[in-house]
Amino acid sequence: MEVQVSDFGATLVNVTVLDHDKHPVEVVLGYEDAAAYENGTAAIGAIVGRNANRIGGACVTIHGIDYKLAENDGKNNLHSGPDVYQKRMWKVIENGDDHVTFLLHSPDGDQGYPGALDMKVTYTLDEENGLTIHYEAVPDQDTVINMTNHSYFNLNGHKSGSVLHHRMQLLSDAFTPADAQSIPTGEICPVDGTPMDFRSTKELGAEIDAAYEPLILGNGYDHNWVLNAKGDITRKAATLESPKTGIVLDVYTDEPGIQVYAGNFLDGSLTGKKGITYNQRASVCLETQKYPDTPNKPEWPSAVLRPGETYNSHCIFKFSVDNGK
Repeated sequence: MEVQVSDFGATLVNVTVLDHDKHPVEVVLGYEDAAAYENGTAAIGAIVGRNANRIGGACVTIHGIDYKLAENDGKNNLHSGPDVYQKRMWKVIENGDDHVTFLLHSPDGDQGYPGALDMKVTYTLDEENGLTIHYEAVPDQDTVINMTNHSYFNLNGHKSGSVLHHRMQLLSDAFTPADAQSIPTGEICPVDGTPMDFRSTKELGAEIDAAYEPLILGNGYDHNWVLNAKGDITRKAATLESPKTGIVLDVYTDEPGIQVYAGNFLDGSLTGKKGITYNQRASVCLETQKYPDTPNKPEWPSAVLRPGETYNSHCIFKFSVDNGK
């Protein structure tokens, strides 16, 4: 197994694993050069911060003080844009055979958020084909921090087209429905009896086009699931597998939620590695994080940190092969 990362955006550029026939497969979408990452709009392979996902009304309130963010997704804020972390140069502060640590200084007022911090992101590849992404920062003021990785997975290979025949399991009994602008309503709804139920493994495309309001509003799966593991990183959060290659991806995290995005808005306008065009459903993102819009939902797991507190978040993408496939 091999992983390639870049100090431009601390981006996860490529992940290559062996399939059941021992052939190397590039399992994440990516671009051919740094200029394409600089110009790209889909956050491919991105380290997203200071707050991942959407914030309704492009405003956060921290201890009674409102902080206005940029409106870059209608009237809302998406991925803390437009001045995103993934389009900045990060400093390499540690580089070993099995890991690399990147550092980005984010000043007070950056992206509209209060407080300065030094964000560290460490990628570590272990002997069991596990890729751990570790985020760490200590703010000097009350602020919001909610990081994620926005890699687009296709276990058949990045150039293979649709992932709708991938099989997925989500260890989750509930999800957070969203409105037409993809802002969570504040409800936590059971998945039982809905197309959102992936507690038993099923094809990603089995019900993606169902006449079910959350799927209609989201143009498919682009939702946050409430993980049963509740932050216990020793308990599996999700599994994605390819019947074609036998490649299996298990996800572990100490975050409470996972956003599953099935490439709904990929439209063929992106040209990736080796000139490949990425069309709708060409991949699926598995973004471990706090719930979307959680700064505006005080009853949900908080993304607010105080001075001296350490933001400490882990995600593990563990690969294996089912030779029976």
